[in-house]
Amino acid sequence: MARAIWKGSISFGLVNIPIELHTAVRDHRPRFRMLHAKDRSPVRFQRVCIKDGHPVAWEDLVKGYEYAKGRFVVLTKEDFQAAALEKTRTVDIIDFVKSDEIDDRYFETPYYLVPAKGGERAYALLREAIREAGRIGIATFILRDAQHLAAVEVIGDALVLSVMRFADELVDTANFSFPPAGNIRKPELDMAKALVNSLASEWDPDKYSDKYRENLVRIIKGKVKGKEVELEPTTEAPRAEVVDLMERLRRSLEASGTRQRSAGRQRRSAAAEKRPAKGTRKAAARKRSRRAA
Repeated sequence: MARAIWKGSISFGLVNIPIELHTAVRDHRPRFRMLHAKDRSPVRFQRVCIKDGHPVAWEDLVKGYEYAKGRFVVLTKEDFQAAALEKTRTVDIIDFVKSDEIDDRYFETPYYLVPAKGGERAYALLREAIREAGRIGIATFILRDAQHLAAVEVIGDALVLSVMRFADELVDTANFSFPPAGNIRKPELDMAKALVNSLASEWDPDKYSDKYRENLVRIIKGKVKGKEVELEPTTEAPRAEVVDLMERLRRSLEASGTRQRSAGRQRRSAAAEKRPAKGTRKAAARKRSRRAA
């Protein structure tokens, strides 16, 4: 098992469950370093003072907040310590709310809550209670000196903690102008709904992949081997002003139907390849008949 990034306990009511916090996502994209083009040596970046142009050592750095253009106030270690909350090792569940009441914009980074030794039974009890109640726990906890808002929910057999944004971190939709629904014609809406329904599908996360990452990995592997890699060209539909919305919807619907028929033929073809030949099916039926006799 991977190393825990945080250890503590979940607290709800008077119950405390020892847990470990493990990351639930991973970044697969290749990481790059800046190199000197001449000899491909890694480049080291220096901290340079803007005023005198000289490098600055780590021990000579302080943290400053720019409260006006070019005007800073310096914060010391003591200032940060005074502002910090008491470091606790507890995920304190404050409320249990209905999941559909939470705006998706609040959710940020997910982590797995894994029971520590001795906490398995209480962990399972909390998990099943949350599952049966159909609610999500809203909690606070301290990670790297900062307080975080979090959601504790059940996914399969796991309790998942998702770090959440606070309300004042979201940009209000009132800052933007969105078109009203009043000027939509019913034929257009019916056609758009038909297009949506033609693209309806079951959620399958394995169906989607990071094509950019895949292309980068192929190029990197090719360069390591000294080979030139040919990638499939991607074409993007030209941007154009929508003159006849109904005509665009109609064309989209026709294209969607063509894709669905093609996908259906591919599924039937794949199923036919897996299906035994006619003679084989008869032989298998005779064997079953003899076994039954």
